[in-house]
Amino acid sequence: MKKKRVLDSYALLSYLKKEDNHEKVVELLVHSRGDRLLLMNEINVGECYYIVARRIGHKEADYLIETILPSLPIQIVSNGFEDVLAAARIKAAKAISFSDCFAVATAVREKAAVVTGDPEFKKVKDVVDVEWL
Repeated sequence: MKKKRVLDSYALLSYLKKEDNHEKVVELLVHSRGDRLLLMNEINVGECYYIVARRIGHKEADYLIETILPSLPIQIVSNGFEDVLAAARIKAAKAISFSDCFAVATAVREKAAVVTGDPEFKKVKDVVDVEWL
């Protein structure tokens, strides 16, 4: 059985910038076509948007959202009030960014691993499986 995985913003940005550790993301994207097991929380998508907009511009960030993301086999996960509270509970217990808490909460809810290279996730390895880039 294939495993669900949640990408955080670090993973997607690593892929987009073709950083040294992007090959794992490429592999996941190739093997995820059609199975809907690669997820990303909409809060983390928003985080990618503002990082791209700050670094290279809003036009490029819009292109990411309108063209690049829809072409990838990533299911964008929305949040309801209970999801926001789940992320808030993680934030109350762990010293990680609120946006990262949404990736963790999504992974917990979906029984998935988080894919990241962000060292901040070492603080939640007792809460969720982390697959490192």
